[in-house]
Amino acid sequence: MTGPLSHVRVLDLSRVLAGPWAGQMLADLGAEVVKVERPGAGDDTRGWGPPFLKNEAGDDTSEAAYYLSANRGKRSVTIDFTRPEGQELVRKLAAECDVVIENFKVGGLKKYGLDYAALKAVNPALVYCSITGFGQDGPYAHRAGYDFMIQGMGGLMSLTGAPDGAPGGEPMKVGVAITDIFTGMYATSAILAALTHKERTGEGQHIDMALLDVQVATLANQAMNYLAGGMIPKRLGNAHPNIVPYQAFPTADGYIILAVGNDGQFARFCEVAGRPELAQDARYTTNRGRVQNRDTLVPLLSETIRGKPSAFWLDSLEAAGVPCGPINTLDQVFADPQVVHRGMKVSVPHPTAGHVDLVASPMKFSATPVSYDRAPPTLGQDTDAVLDGLGVSPDERARLREAGIV
Repeated sequence: MTGPLSHVRVLDLSRVLAGPWAGQMLADLGAEVVKVERPGAGDDTRGWGPPFLKNEAGDDTSEAAYYLSANRGKRSVTIDFTRPEGQELVRKLAAECDVVIENFKVGGLKKYGLDYAALKAVNPALVYCSITGFGQDGPYAHRAGYDFMIQGMGGLMSLTGAPDGAPGGEPMKVGVAITDIFTGMYATSAILAALTHKERTGEGQHIDMALLDVQVATLANQAMNYLAGGMIPKRLGNAHPNIVPYQAFPTADGYIILAVGNDGQFARFCEVAGRPELAQDARYTTNRGRVQNRDTLVPLLSETIRGKPSAFWLDSLEAAGVPCGPINTLDQVFADPQVVHRGMKVSVPHPTAGHVDLVASPMKFSATPVSYDRAPPTLGQDTDAVLDGLGVSPDERARLREAGIV
């Protein structure tokens, strides 16, 4: 495997999504990522289906789509580290790694001698990233944290969904586990920064990542709307709190997204729509005015846009330089010519299914491109090879396997 991190070795003790997402990003960047899983069971998400990957005969394999989404590029080793011999194997792996990722509850690995203090003793330069719901300290530190729950506690759901009183007007979660994914991305950034520090100083460190911290951090402009303006933002459906018109509108045969980002774009929209007087109305000439008068403007725009089909608006507005777009289903996404051109679906050989189609990494490098030579591994696929690298003989591996330790 090649890439900018081809010199880095990662021990991935995490499961489900936030930790595995960070491990997958590091693997995309070329790191060797060794994923440790429970013998016979593995990562919880292996069973989170249907759907499951199908083999060439059309039958389900044991690989759930959820697991496949977060584990490409890794090697899978089965080790029961609740037992002393398993703990020793993990310590040997950690001694040869640059990074450890784990997402157990606070203190969960200490009883196995696999916490930061214990592994730092065998590898002082180790970068050890802990991912939890609420962090290593504070009144909630020992609580379990789940993405859905954190979206609510961290304010995201108070901003997502139709307004109170509208049909379906209730707080809504995002359609993917976005807090987990953002936490994995922040963890990746933190790990890369810690590796840079280590390369300069030789010093490792402990990274404390919390889902709640990340959710609060990613409130972005909405958080600042509250902190700077003192008003608690409310749910606006698909509308934007600071820009108008910037939302979805029904057309004669579907929906489009209109994303007007400045006053010039609004004037051009009005020309295309046959309503040039709206751009000349003092209430709507500037974005400030449009935000203040959205309650009168948006119904006028909705009535106008509903009068013609989506294709008319998409073609005409694109030609006029007004940002707009369709609301695609996933089959349309992966058939979109831009998505196809950018290679966002890749097919990778798979040991039980023949091949597996995966979502590609969005990172494009001119000198060290992401490679797709390793599909998400089957459970324990690399146990023998990795243990052989630790000097564990075939006879010893057979004994460990017989004892259920690997």
